[in-house]
Amino acid sequence: MRSTLRLLANVKPRYLEPFAPTGLTGLFTHPSPRPTLIYLYSTTLQKLQAFPETSAYRQSVEALTRHRLQIVESQKPAGFDTWLERVKKTVGSEPERFAKLQRTDGTYSHAAAQQKDGSDNARGEEWDGEGLSATTEGPARTPQEEAEWTKIMNEASETTEQAEHDFYHQDMKWESEPALDADQISHVEQQIGAGLIEEVIQVAEAELKLVDELAKYKVWESLEEKPQPGQWTYFERGN
Repeated sequence: MRSTLRLLANVKPRYLEPFAPTGLTGLFTHPSPRPTLIYLYSTTLQKLQAFPETSAYRQSVEALTRHRLQIVESQKPAGFDTWLERVKKTVGSEPERFAKLQRTDGTYSHAAAQQKDGSDNARGEEWDGEGLSATTEGPARTPQEEAEWTKIMNEASETTEQAEHDFYHQDMKWESEPALDADQISHVEQQIGAGLIEEVIQVAEAELKLVDELAKYKVWESLEEKPQPGQWTYFERGN
């Protein structure tokens, strides 16, 4: 249903135009949803390891996160394997600088900015504009918007990303992963069944923040002050 809103806001092209309206107020087309979701889901699964295996929260979130991660990973963009080979060569020259981006399966990914100005996202901006100029259609743009779009297109392949580390920051040259086409994104949305992929990203970001908070306070441990008898007994249906 909500995917129809995207179509009403923007004629469906082969590739969705980054930052174009989705049809939902304040929510714009994400520039690079696949690597962003892979980053968020992988990080969430990693941080859940701090929870006991018996934790009901860990068990439920792990199951859902792994399921959605498999859906996202199953959709590989055109040129992915060639891109991965180039990335491996880049990483091989300076492995210590890219260690944070390497996943256990040997691939590399990091999150992208959901807003045009990169707000509310400390992980930097990433998307692949290559191949979009000839196929992307979208709403009419003002001259200023057209100039901004052209600048993004020209700089996409040379984006300087900043990796987030525990104690320091350093700039890294990173070639963005090729973009999923509109049909692939639609397939992911249908398989997950939780609205537009941009909404799925927002949920994944919120879940990752929640994992951090719950781990910080070690919510699985016993309370220091035991509850009074009947304190957590709520209204029950009468006989």
